[in-house]
Amino acid sequence: MQSKFLTAEWRNLVMANYVVPPSILQPFLPNGTELDYWEGKCYISLVGFMFLNTKVLGLPIPFHQNFEEVNLRFYVRYFEDGEWKRGVVFLKEIVPKSAITFVANNLYGEHYVTLPMFHQWQDSDNTKTVKYAWKTEDKWQSIKVETEKEPSPLLENSEAEFITQHYWGYTKINDKRTSEYQVEHPSWRILNVKDYSIDYTAKNFYGAPFDDIMRTNPVSVFMAEGSEIIVRKGISL
Repeated sequence: MQSKFLTAEWRNLVMANYVVPPSILQPFLPNGTELDYWEGKCYISLVGFMFLNTKVLGLPIPFHQNFEEVNLRFYVRYFEDGEWKRGVVFLKEIVPKSAITFVANNLYGEHYVTLPMFHQWQDSDNTKTVKYAWKTEDKWQSIKVETEKEPSPLLENSEAEFITQHYWGYTKINDKRTSEYQVEHPSWRILNVKDYSIDYTAKNFYGAPFDDIMRTNPVSVFMAEGSEIIVRKGISL
């Protein structure tokens, strides 16, 4: 097992999920991995959440401990030592801190960009409202949900279990090289979404094929409560 690279809390993970043709994702597939399916369907997810109490190599970095992230990701698996590792591949990751973008892109070969961002969390007697926003091309874009107040345990063999329980990250370095890293966290409880709104333009940011898909309504939207997490150092496959 690799040593710890980063520890943090991931909280209030809003997840909007879309079914996509597998052919759209093939050019982004890291070498050695294959697409992972749930009930025969291939998914991408737009995910917004908060990093809290972040430490790198055990040390808190001034002004870089608490921040928003919004990412677009899809799901893969990798066969090793007689078993499948289930992981995610990030198409784009947005954060408000340029130092995070520099480290992630240079150490892990990820696809981070730095943009202005903000979040809003509000609780009422019966609901939670969570919003993540980012600014691109002089326009604020956002994902917002209103959820039930109390979380529910993750249901076995559910779509939410498939979406949340991928514990590896894979990055396409080039056509022959793949980076792999492990993410550790307990099973997350889920908050059912009562209402949501998604306001963004995907074409210039993610590309035309994703824009067409993400102009449609997602097949599901939910929020995971989150937890403390560990990201271990990556290796090259």
